[in-house]
Amino acid sequence: MLDIVFRCDDFWLVNKPAGMSFHGESDTLGVIQTLKRDYPSHVFYPVHRLDKITSGLLVVALHHEAAVTFGHMFEQHLIEKRYVAISNRKPKKKQGAVRGGMAPSRRGQWKLTKGLENLAVTQFFSAAFEGKRVFFLRPLTGKTHQIRVALKSVGAPILGDERYGGEPSDRGYLHAYFLYFMWQGVKQEFRCSPNVGEHFSSAFCEFLESNFQETSLKWPSGL
Repeated sequence: MLDIVFRCDDFWLVNKPAGMSFHGESDTLGVIQTLKRDYPSHVFYPVHRLDKITSGLLVVALHHEAAVTFGHMFEQHLIEKRYVAISNRKPKKKQGAVRGGMAPSRRGQWKLTKGLENLAVTQFFSAAFEGKRVFFLRPLTGKTHQIRVALKSVGAPILGDERYGGEPSDRGYLHAYFLYFMWQGVKQEFRCSPNVGEHFSSAFCEFLESNFQETSLKWPSGL
């Protein structure tokens, strides 16, 4: 069964495991299908998705009105998201932003363009840890493969993300770590540390919490 991080009458937060597709494949169930199987008395509405390689926080609405509200919130960039990633390559720059258009490429990949069509903006900080590079990322848009393409573009593809040039590993080291939004006038803030993977160790989680505190990070504003 999936790990349910939070439950209320309007939505659940799921800790999606790496390696599970959001949509079902021919021989395996996806996230929504698994929820329907395990909780047949509920109806689930997807409001965003995570790539197969990505673990972490995923919102699922429990009724149509909530799904519509979340849809508007994502469109208007009213939901703050943070991801963590590991690369075993040094990036061209330690922090900053990756901005550009997203266009389909070969073999199911996407590529970054110099135009503004299908604009993707990803801000990030990074730090060295145990011979690798840890990234703390803030996507301002929600495009397919956005973070994976962004890190490839700065010369630091995600460890385990072989589709985008990352070296083979036991998993893709990308995790949806943090969500913040207002719901019915109440602040909702959730964190979910990664705990599956050789390099997502307890020491890594301690490093993450001590080096990437929101109060000390100055994110640029706007797209």
